[in-house]
Amino acid sequence: MRAYALIPVMSDTKAPMAFRRVAIIGRYGSPGMAAPLSRLAKFLSARGHQVVLEAETARSAPLPGYPTAAADRLGPQADVAIVVGGDGTMLSIGRQLAPFDVPLIGVNLGRLGFLTDIPIAKLEASLGAMLDGRFLEEQRTLLDAEVVHEAGTSERALALNEVVVSRGTMGGMIDLAVEIDGRFGYALRADGLIVATPTGSTAYALSAHGPIVHPQVPALLLVPVAPHALTNRPIVIGETSTITVTLLRGKDASAHCDGHAHFPLHEGDRVAVRRAAHPARLLHPEGHDYFAMLREKLHWSETPESVQQAKN
Repeated sequence: MRAYALIPVMSDTKAPMAFRRVAIIGRYGSPGMAAPLSRLAKFLSARGHQVVLEAETARSAPLPGYPTAAADRLGPQADVAIVVGGDGTMLSIGRQLAPFDVPLIGVNLGRLGFLTDIPIAKLEASLGAMLDGRFLEEQRTLLDAEVVHEAGTSERALALNEVVVSRGTMGGMIDLAVEIDGRFGYALRADGLIVATPTGSTAYALSAHGPIVHPQVPALLLVPVAPHALTNRPIVIGETSTITVTLLRGKDASAHCDGHAHFPLHEGDRVAVRRAAHPARLLHPEGHDYFAMLREKLHWSETPESVQQAKN
């Protein structure tokens, strides 16, 4: 079983050499992205790191003097990747760099920032300590989704948050059959079904009333979306299981992987979801606290009284 504990990593004075080559990825097309990327690149260069810019990032916010590489070619050229943006940018690059075992550091310029946890105001202080070897590391499960069409063709994609089988915009509810490790689990009539990782438990699955699952828990979540029967409830199973979802009835249905890959489904098509061969590696600053992050992002500590006091 893969270990998911946060691992404190302390280093000697040679630790920066472990991160000699640093890739920078920014949120595409975001206004004002050039300034923080330039600030980051200059900071890294001054420390002696070799900087390479992801190609789409460089096109959106050109930084003369730095080499570039396409996202699918960054893996062999980077010891660590720094993502400047939001969780969507982290999800995208995480899927692509996982097979190369490249760790990711997230700088938050988005809204919530569950995965990009370094505020831009603390950029140099936080990154300096982490690149010197003072960080916490964790592994996040990726999902490997295979869409098998009744005609015999198949398609595949990876997901870090979730794989969703859902109704279309013009159709009604869909009927699904869910198998777990080759055994029939249950039938479901609903708007859809979410198969999520613990990382994805704070994303779409949370909106569908699924549980929050700590990243250290080796589990997968099956969360129905607007089920017809109130007895269809979310369930958490072991991460080594294979979930197969068959579309029994429904028009205009589709499968979605992290919102980046979309596959039309027809009756009889199957979506098989299993743990991917490679996890994503995330690095956090020392003192990172998952529950403190939840309190900050989800406002767990707020009461009606505290909200009123804040307004006053």
